[in-house]
Amino acid sequence: MSSSSASSTPTSTSRRWLPLMFGYPVLAMAGVLTHRQGFSLAACALLLTVLMVPALSSRRPLPWAGWLGALAAMAWLGLHGMAGLLLECVPIAINVLLACLFGRSLRAGHAPLIARIIEALEGPERLRVRGVADYARHLTWFWTLLTAAQALVLTVLLFCAEPGGLLSTLGVATPWPVPAELAQSYAHVGGYMLIASAFLLEHVFRRWHLRHVHHPSLHELVLGVATRWPKLVRGEDPASP
Repeated sequence: MSSSSASSTPTSTSRRWLPLMFGYPVLAMAGVLTHRQGFSLAACALLLTVLMVPALSSRRPLPWAGWLGALAAMAWLGLHGMAGLLLECVPIAINVLLACLFGRSLRAGHAPLIARIIEALEGPERLRVRGVADYARHLTWFWTLLTAAQALVLTVLLFCAEPGGLLSTLGVATPWPVPAELAQSYAHVGGYMLIASAFLLEHVFRRWHLRHVHHPSLHELVLGVATRWPKLVRGEDPASP
């Protein structure tokens, strides 16, 4: 394969777009703080586009139709003043999706998602080292429970924010009123900081707990997971680039 064709693969394309993911929380918070729906719509459109880059780069008509249809739906919601609600639902959807991805891999007869990641980055022989396979299963359980719990917390915040929560909007008394600024800040910044902090703390703990094993650097880990994520989720050969 020539270098020009290799550079156009879905993996390399996804890697080039990955830094744009950091624009999502910036645009989301701009929408929350300025109450301008344009920022909220831009945040959702950017997130959708980055997540769909691997599928769009295949140039198949179905992903492009889905992407354009989703953008059209976002525009319709924006025209009807519901872009803010769309933005509030994004963190919940992300955590539900992650909880399902991690949880489904724990079914009997399936390799836990963390085990797939280890195999992709360090080879299948790493899973045969003492303690690694058990740790991979326990860590998959940890991410399943953490993301599921966060989805529940975010749902409560969406319903109970005062003012602007779904319950107050519907005229229903809120059992646990939460200041709207606190709810929105956690949904669009705090929740992602929690995930990032858990990722960093687990990385430190793993290097101590499995100190008899060589570990990839944090940069190698993040880049490796990001570029192989679509194949890992689909259960394809994780070792292929």
